[in-house]
Amino acid sequence: MKLNELVKGLDIEYIKGNAEREIEDIVVDSRLASKGSMFVCIKGYVQDGHAFAQQAVNNGCGVLLVTDDVDVTGDVSIVKTKDTRKSLPYLADRLYNHPSGRLKLIGVTGTKGKTSTTFYIKSVLEKAKYKTGLIGTMYNMIDDEILYTERTTPEANDLQRLLNEMANREINVCVMEVSSQGLKLGRVEFCTYSTAIFTNLSRDHIGETEHPDMEDYAKSKAMLFGMSENSLINADSEYFDLMASNGKKVYSYGIEKDCDYRAVNIKKYADHVEYDVLYGTKEGKTDKRHVYVSSPGTFSVYNSLAAIGTCHIEGIDMDTIVEGIRDVTVRGKAEVVPTNRDFTVIIDYAHNPDSFINILTTVKEFAKRCVFLFGAGGDRNRPRKLMGETAGKYADFTIITSDNPRTEDPEKIVKEIEEGIKPTGAEYICIVDRKEAIEYALRNALPGDVIILAGKGHETYQIFRDKVIHFDEREVVRDILARMDEEDKRCS
Repeated sequence: MKLNELVKGLDIEYIKGNAEREIEDIVVDSRLASKGSMFVCIKGYVQDGHAFAQQAVNNGCGVLLVTDDVDVTGDVSIVKTKDTRKSLPYLADRLYNHPSGRLKLIGVTGTKGKTSTTFYIKSVLEKAKYKTGLIGTMYNMIDDEILYTERTTPEANDLQRLLNEMANREINVCVMEVSSQGLKLGRVEFCTYSTAIFTNLSRDHIGETEHPDMEDYAKSKAMLFGMSENSLINADSEYFDLMASNGKKVYSYGIEKDCDYRAVNIKKYADHVEYDVLYGTKEGKTDKRHVYVSSPGTFSVYNSLAAIGTCHIEGIDMDTIVEGIRDVTVRGKAEVVPTNRDFTVIIDYAHNPDSFINILTTVKEFAKRCVFLFGAGGDRNRPRKLMGETAGKYADFTIITSDNPRTEDPEKIVKEIEEGIKPTGAEYICIVDRKEAIEYALRNALPGDVIILAGKGHETYQIFRDKVIHFDEREVVRDILARMDEEDKRCS
């Protein structure tokens, strides 16, 4: 698309240079700039893109979008506008021919449950023979192809480029996690959603670089429902009314309150949950289906229920939905690892106090004893003392170990966590080596124990100061149990 056509409708102060240059791509990272690209200079929390304008030109970029005047040399056109960040989603949507209008887009927002809910929805859609895409925390997918990602909601140019590729590859439906930052910073602006889902809200993202308070956080989430034809909102959340006030056609789901999709007769087990879902039929009657979910806990009820409601709203029959939900396992999200023993092992990505409470209170609903193994990532702003205190208050036995220490001393991190657990008087042990810590947990497990390996989740590596090693906790558990089995055979 020619530059002058691309910026049509944008509030611009001037265009310097050739206004008919062909634009093939939009980038916000000067290292990715090349011939045919427009480099958008964005002022971020840490860096100002204007400082990298010359580097972008040196890499072959022919067009700069700026808010401040820049002094650069080379064959380049410069477009000045009031706010480059606000301009970015508009330009990206235009360049890629409004891709969210060329496929069905489903968005899931909330503090917790986004990843699991998107995977449940994707499974049902595939059972219904839809060709699907996924945009999320762990990775993105186009059909069966996995594309790894750095953030939950991509920057607007990356998002529209990805949606365009999906549309061009005949993806029918894309299911995406939509973060509060993605909404607040306009990354998803100009996207058209068919159904948007709200899971829940807690204090995970309150801070200087994210949201100043819960009001700002909640209002950012609520923006999604003004962008969607249908809204499916957790009826049990105190934020239901706020989210619903932005919606056009609003549906509800939950457990505690009367709603459009309600879970009743809930039964909880160590490795799964079962319940009946009550819902309305086209004839206006209330129907019921039995649901089996292959992960434990109340949150698995909520997440699967959100997926059931979404798919039903989208016109999929309930038999297909229930079948599609049944065998979904979300890697690193309350993932049960087979042990063939009288104890259970769960891998979960929980890595902060709030998520600790969530997984621990869930597991204590069915565990005789809850053994909690965790560490803290190095070079990250994690409240280590509070992590230790939380584990002490909620777990029956805690094993403090390493996570990804990165450039920090693993023993120092463990000691900082230990400062928090000591005053609680809880039982715990410190084992710095994570593999040794897992082996200790397995060898000392009691009948009815649930061992939670927290923090790593879907990751298959460990990051140290000078190296990155392969570390898949599923493999670690399997290998240790195999050795234990061999030892038992020799002793019998």
